[in-house]
Amino acid sequence: MNIATTTEFICFISLSAIVIVGSLGVILLANIVYSAFLLGGVFMAVAGLYLLLNASFVAAAQVLVYVGAVNVLILFAIMLVNKKEELKPVKGLQIRRVLSAGVCAGLLALLFQVDLTTPWALPGPEAIGEEAIVRIGEHLFTDYLLPFELASVLLLMAMIGAIVLARRDVLVSDVVTGESVDQSLIEKTGAPFLIDKSSS
Repeated sequence: MNIATTTEFICFISLSAIVIVGSLGVILLANIVYSAFLLGGVFMAVAGLYLLLNASFVAAAQVLVYVGAVNVLILFAIMLVNKKEELKPVKGLQIRRVLSAGVCAGLLALLFQVDLTTPWALPGPEAIGEEAIVRIGEHLFTDYLLPFELASVLLLMAMIGAIVLARRDVLVSDVVTGESVDQSLIEKTGAPFLIDKSSS
């Protein structure tokens, strides 16, 4: 083993450990803010694994989309809602945990079986290099144009739905007592700032 292979192996082990520990922290920690930060660390470690595979475009997309957009959106949603709710005891929680652990262990065993029984072609195909982005663009706007546009429409619909759900309508009457709400507390009327008050 030369220095490059040893360094690559050490980086792979380190990034894999970060992904495993961070994923366990995301699902096991009770504080949702810490879980969101650990999720960002997991996304960054996955981007590092993509770099080890010479997939620089996929690594950049991982950082921009998942770390820069999805994870930041999750953090903003958590911090803006700021809803403190007391956790009530859940019936049959231990049974649910045992079932979840069994499903996860079964999936892990299935992954190990696929990994050990698949005849992997080593070494893999040669890296395209700088032409990879050109190839991705060609496939994205020719072969996969319809799924790409459908995904864009679905994301637009999800954004509109989130805006509708987050909108707060001002009610004319109180929901509990039925009395009319003082609108002056909500909408304060006043003269615009650009009007010269000295002339009046």
